Amino acid sequence: MDASIQELKEREAEGKKDYVLLDVREDYEREEFNIGGIHIPLGNLMASFDKLAAHKNSEMIVYCRSGKRSAMAQELLRQSGFTNVRNLEGGMLAWLAE
Repeated sequence: MDASIQELKEREAEGKKDYVLLDVREDYEREEFNIGGIHIPLGNLMASFDKLAAHKNSEMIVYCRSGKRSAMAQELLRQSGFTNVRNLEGGMLAWLAE
């Protein structure tokens, strides 16, 4: 199940940091605006699974600009054994529009 912008903002407002945020955008996109988390551009993701290994069973919320790259990252992570990966619906475009 994907994560909604509203759900994530509510969890942040309540101080619930019981999840891992993963930003799969390019460096320049992250510099313009980000909501934190681990930054691994989608093109580097498969080579970086070892950096994420400690989070294999954690809830991971993946985000990008619009939700398309994060959906690809979600699938790659699932195929590699990550058990609870969620895509942030609409990405940063939706976050800024809220």
